[in-house]
Amino acid sequence: MFDTMTLTKIVGGFCGALLVFLLGNWAADAIYGGGEGHGETEQAYSIPVEDSAAPAAAADAGPTFEEAYAMADAAAGEKVFRNCQSCHSTEAGKNMTGPSLHGVVGRAVDVVEGYSYSGALIKVADVWTPEHLNSFLTGPRAFAPGTAMTFAGLPKIQDRANLIAYLASIGG
Repeated sequence: MFDTMTLTKIVGGFCGALLVFLLGNWAADAIYGGGEGHGETEQAYSIPVEDSAAPAAAADAGPTFEEAYAMADAAAGEKVFRNCQSCHSTEAGKNMTGPSLHGVVGRAVDVVEGYSYSGALIKVADVWTPEHLNSFLTGPRAFAPGTAMTFAGLPKIQDRANLIAYLASIGG
């Protein structure tokens, strides 16, 4: 059944397969890995950069919320509200998936009649000030863990400021 020739064929097959895999690894490394001496190659041309990390960081910080809110445009906020209108209404007393946002700026957090709140908001705020709305609109679940609102948030501070200015202009 098993003789030396069969055993030699099996060992030769394993050695041949190993050789194929090693050659394939070498070829892939040469093609995709940059050849011999990874990381030892020198860049062809370097652009000298002055050490200006501190002023660049200050310039990238952008305006604070108070500055953005002072420059807010309610008309631009109405365009941002299009993200919200699938779940919220600006009509007084008209609740949808979310509560009516009529007069939201300056009102208590969970007082819309006919809407059932999750209870997470009252733990973090009592009144919807522009600052609380800004924090909430940045990331609702980060601001109020356990909230039922699934909106991811508005990353741009000016969009949030414009939206809050628009919401402040309706109702109240």
